[in-house]
Amino acid sequence: MTIGQLARQLDVRGEQPVAALKKRLGRMSTAGQLLVNRRGEYCLLEKIDALPGVVMAHPDGFGFMRPDDGSDDIYLPYHEMRALLDGDRVAVHLAGRGRGDRRQGAVVEILERGKSILVGQYHREHGVGYVREAAARSPHNFMVPDHYRAGAKHGQMVKLKITDYPAAQREAHGKIVQVLGEPSDPGMATTLAIESFGLPAEWPAAVVKDAAALGDQVRSADKVDRVDLRKLPLVTIDGADARDFDDAVFAEPDGTDWRLIVAIADVSEYVKPADPIDHEARLRGTSVYFPDRVVPMLPESLSNGLCSLNPKVDRLCLACDMRVSANGKVLKSKFYRAVMRSKARLTYNQVHASIGERDQAARRKFSTLLPALENLYGVYRALTRARRRRGALELELPEVRIEVDERGQIKSIAPRHRNDAHRLIEECMIAANVQAAKSLRQHRLSTLYRVHAGPEAEKFEDLRLLLQELGLKVSDQALTQPREMNKILLALRERPDFQILAVAVLRTMSQAVYQPGHAGHFGLGLASYAHFTSPIRRYPDLLVHRGIKHILDKKKPAAFAYDQQRMEGLGRDCSALERRAEDAARHVEARFKCAYIQDKVGQEFEGVVTGVTHFGLFVMLQELFVEGLVHVSSLSNDYYHLEHGGLRLAGERSGRGYGLGDQVKVRLIRVDVDDAKVDLSLLDQATVNKSRGRTGRRGSGRRRGSR
Repeated sequence: MTIGQLARQLDVRGEQPVAALKKRLGRMSTAGQLLVNRRGEYCLLEKIDALPGVVMAHPDGFGFMRPDDGSDDIYLPYHEMRALLDGDRVAVHLAGRGRGDRRQGAVVEILERGKSILVGQYHREHGVGYVREAAARSPHNFMVPDHYRAGAKHGQMVKLKITDYPAAQREAHGKIVQVLGEPSDPGMATTLAIESFGLPAEWPAAVVKDAAALGDQVRSADKVDRVDLRKLPLVTIDGADARDFDDAVFAEPDGTDWRLIVAIADVSEYVKPADPIDHEARLRGTSVYFPDRVVPMLPESLSNGLCSLNPKVDRLCLACDMRVSANGKVLKSKFYRAVMRSKARLTYNQVHASIGERDQAARRKFSTLLPALENLYGVYRALTRARRRRGALELELPEVRIEVDERGQIKSIAPRHRNDAHRLIEECMIAANVQAAKSLRQHRLSTLYRVHAGPEAEKFEDLRLLLQELGLKVSDQALTQPREMNKILLALRERPDFQILAVAVLRTMSQAVYQPGHAGHFGLGLASYAHFTSPIRRYPDLLVHRGIKHILDKKKPAAFAYDQQRMEGLGRDCSALERRAEDAARHVEARFKCAYIQDKVGQEFEGVVTGVTHFGLFVMLQELFVEGLVHVSSLSNDYYHLEHGGLRLAGERSGRGYGLGDQVKVRLIRVDVDDAKVDLSLLDQATVNKSRGRTGRRGSGRRRGSR
């Protein structure tokens, strides 16, 4: 039906109502609920047997469509992809079977283009200019007429606005809107990621104006009607490179129990719903951390200044005051507005040296704070008992810290070691987050919970097969009970390849999301959980703060500014923005690592197999913490195949196998910084498998694609 026919059918009359109907239909079309055909008629997709979804392009020219209904991906052959880009929304008809026996699709309509701006490298060959997108999944080049080149020179990185999208018989065209610089310029990898992932890096004028108007000190009037915590030895404990401080902690004995205060920066006092700062924070969703810079959620005058719990200055906070039993159970809790003054900005290593290692120099330096720190460790030991009882997963996954100098060049790549001070803060934050979730749930207030689903059934079976290869039995209860899954991790803990196997366990689970329903957090073994403790860098925490203040003001749930439907939309947005931030950070980290090792081509390294696929082995270089690929074609004198459902790559004649956790020696043969690819060759293909104490004739691994 046309817009006119629909308006008559629905008895919609008048210029404004018809315009509103057309706008609504446009949104439904973009969302894939409707299709507009070439005659301008609106169609119901289920009536024309079309499925809407998002295109995932492949550099080799074909692609897939991820349907909105969550069903299996649909293969799109080369001729269907000629007019498409990665990220486009399309509607497709099913057209038999294609690559890998997947469902194959034929494009009915392009519903929405996934991008209008991209970044890439400008090339000029034989008088013709074009841009090749950086780290592109799609093979398209974007032609650039000379009058649209903006002075770009061959090889420079640029930002391009698409003027004509690709078609079956036509290349895409674009206009260069900014020359970013040379590929080798310091920080270029981060700059490209910021542009490629669409991270807002500039502040609108209204945001700058409003942030400046808030000043840099807490006003006297803002301290009225708040609990005064300024005499308590509250301290912040963070990493040495932290610049914004969301949380401060304090503990003291309370009979046989403990009193624990977790004080969180009161961002909601300054960032009000729908004001310019709030609007920009919602668009960003989260701060994004790169090795050489941060793209913050809030202006730095707030994130590093007025809201940050800096030492020796008055700051507004929202406190969670808890009574914790000796066995780690929170017996009661309350929230209140407060004013505090942090006694010190401490680092994890300083606290661990003072209390964990009993370092005398550190203890002398922080002598006045030692009683408070000892109390915090007492609470930590109690909370750890509760954690073990509920069976929270003990993963302790490895993290890498990339250190750069003032010029943006990499100084070092090293593992980031966790100690009990890290775990202390983690347990205190978890306790406060749980109490926030309980309070909001008890008062039936719309909010965003942090939800982490348990293992996916198919991936769980893959894990079961993997662990059976290692001689471990996996009970059915591990699929639904964190305590049972944790027993598996504890059984693996003494193995040299524990961290790799822990990653395999993690990959069986879905990514945590934000949603209004409190479906529990499998990884932490909790029935209800919310994020309360980082409102400077996470928008969901700011929403939780607003909910808690609504309760403190004794207002009815119906009067809250956010209803269930609005929270559902915010949950989807915040989850997507979190994934975008993580993808951008991984993108940059991979390229920094490649840049760090590109002068080491030809050198030999010890490595450990971290993944097994039909096309080869992924190996982590142990000295450099960089992962590369040993392609199956480089494994000599045999044909290698996946065995046992993809758990081992084994030679057809020799029977020699390679699997997860095997220690090998490799040579670095090629590094591609732009595409973040590291190619390796295996040196000694009969290497003793040190992780299992046997030769490499057997092994086990998981398919890379299950990540």
